[in-house]
Amino acid sequence: MTRAKLDAIRDAAPAVLPSMLICDFGDLRSEVAKLVDAGTKVLHLDVMDGHFVPNLTYGMPIIEGLRRHTDLPLDVHLMISDPLKYARPMVEAGADMLTFHVEAVEDAVHTAREIKKLGVGVGVALNPDTAIRDLDSCLDEVDMVLVMSVNAGFGGQSFNPVALDKLKLLRDSHPDLLLEIDGGINEDTIGRARAAGCDLFVVGSGIFRADDYGVAISELDAAIAAAGEQTENGQRGAGS
Repeated sequence: MTRAKLDAIRDAAPAVLPSMLICDFGDLRSEVAKLVDAGTKVLHLDVMDGHFVPNLTYGMPIIEGLRRHTDLPLDVHLMISDPLKYARPMVEAGADMLTFHVEAVEDAVHTAREIKKLGVGVGVALNPDTAIRDLDSCLDEVDMVLVMSVNAGFGGQSFNPVALDKLKLLRDSHPDLLLEIDGGINEDTIGRARAAGCDLFVVGSGIFRADDYGVAISELDAAIAAAGEQTENGQRGAGS
């Protein structure tokens, strides 16, 4: 049951999730092996359809190819106009978590329930300009919220701090909900996201442009840990 992988994702948090968008697709086996050696616990895949977002990436064959090379949970971000049309094929290819965009569907509750019937974890994503209240109807139906700190599907954007405000609100209102952030995550921003309550941190160029994946991930992990310690110390100080 792929829903069991949801527990593995929860247990991995806080965790850096390498975004496979800019990996070497000509040598997936080696890329996965290097990421595993670097301590990766979950892989993140960005599926774009050229319609909901302007870019076109990959579909089920890449997910299936990755599944042949690893048992790690596959966290699949569907930046597509019709997530339910492709949900089952994505699960059959090996996806363990499917995240759809609230902006892409008319009925987020129905979408979340239909995906959950497939036996996988369910996430809902929102872009920086989307109000957090747009998630109100479906928060009790999903396992995770992906807060975008850049607009989905566009490259070269700066980190939008509005994501931090959304993370804080979600953490306060839904303490058991998995929270993920994507877009502009690096050593400078990852600690701020952790302090805001984030659990999962999607990183692309910060890993794959590095000479050593292990060093890159270790530095990101250290920034997460430091932010967690500062938060705990602040809470103790406030309570003393």
